[in-house]
Amino acid sequence: MTLLENGRIERLLRHDGAAVMASVALITLLAWAYLIVLAIDMRAGDMRLMGMAGGMMDMAPRIIAEPRPWTWITFVLMGLMWWIMMTGMMLPSAAPMILLFARLQRHKLADQAPGRRIVLFTLGYLVMWLGFSLAATAAQWALSALTLLSPMMKATSPLLAAALFAAAGAYQFTRLKHACLAHCRAPVHFLTRYWRKGDFGAFRMGLHHGAYCVGCCWVLMALLFAGGVMNLLWVAAIALMVLLEKLLPGGVWLSRASGAAMLGIGAGFAGLAMSPAS
Repeated sequence: MTLLENGRIERLLRHDGAAVMASVALITLLAWAYLIVLAIDMRAGDMRLMGMAGGMMDMAPRIIAEPRPWTWITFVLMGLMWWIMMTGMMLPSAAPMILLFARLQRHKLADQAPGRRIVLFTLGYLVMWLGFSLAATAAQWALSALTLLSPMMKATSPLLAAALFAAAGAYQFTRLKHACLAHCRAPVHFLTRYWRKGDFGAFRMGLHHGAYCVGCCWVLMALLFAGGVMNLLWVAAIALMVLLEKLLPGGVWLSRASGAAMLGIGAGFAGLAMSPAS
């Protein structure tokens, strides 16, 4: 390979990296824009985007007192909302893995465009979060039927909040959590070990990485019910913690420290639940 060809490949690698990062940023911004619009509508009492009947603010008290039953349309729209939320929360933390995958594809495919396989890898990753989103929607349906969630999808029971924080805190110390986190923090090791050829291979690799990512973070996502699924500051705080866990040099220690904090918060909610005033 000549020096000229080497220079050309380096330029292509830089171009691919910029395109990947711009695409990740655009998808993330679109996801957050959707969530912001949805949160504003729901705070105004407009539940139509979620497949529920409801007017504006003057209707909100009736909606709270008499929650509408779910339909399958509601389930589909809620599942879509969860998937978009997971995309906005998790795609930035997957960016290093996607970027490295893109660079390796360029090296292996030489002058061929690796774009299709980058898309398939990313799609495989997001499909795993679609599976989680459907499970979260089913959990929300069940909690709503038990009247344990407010219209903003926040736990109304201190005991439920205590259980969610305790579960999330305890999970931060488990072997499964740290095994999955180790894979997410080591993209070179992951891609070396699980590399597959072809388009379907790229999709399978995305699924595999997504499975580790869901395994790392699924209990943390249950905390959305504790702080409010439509509390976007809470959503952003959890997304930031996930990002720091995966990218900071001391991310493993951050995971343990946050686990201890969650256990403490869970104990506080448990004490509140058992107090005579509650």
